[in-house]
Amino acid sequence: MSLREIVDGGLSLIAGMKVTFRRLFQPLVTVQYPRYRIEMSPAYRGHIELRVFDDTGTHKCIACGTCERMCPSGVIEVRGEKGQAKGPKIAVHYVIDFSKCSLCGLCIESCPTEALKYSKEYETVGESRLDCVIDVLARLETKAEEAKKAEPLAA
Repeated sequence: MSLREIVDGGLSLIAGMKVTFRRLFQPLVTVQYPRYRIEMSPAYRGHIELRVFDDTGTHKCIACGTCERMCPSGVIEVRGEKGQAKGPKIAVHYVIDFSKCSLCGLCIESCPTEALKYSKEYETVGESRLDCVIDVLARLETKAEEAKKAEPLAA
């Protein structure tokens, strides 16, 4: 080991210790999760979910299949049925495999009824790949039921 290597190593150690000492006196930024929740950035892109519209109280997915065709990963499966002979088609099956989804947003951009959006939820977890296959319509119904339970009872 040469003297030059020893000097370079010592200077590197001093530079690292400077950074450490500067950070030592700055306030902590640790969040005590799960007691306190993090406020997510408006630009955060979570998983894809159906948007609930105020005028209908539900989604406006017409099961046209545009999102399914536009998905480069091929992870969207959507089927619809007509409620009435001359009525519009309504989605009855909407499943996304998020274990393969790249969250590119092409499905959201291509939706003609703007029925899709990114979620702000970040606490999704699964123990297997099957936990990542999500029925988007079932999640929408579950969220609607939770919202009804959370509403205060009218007197």
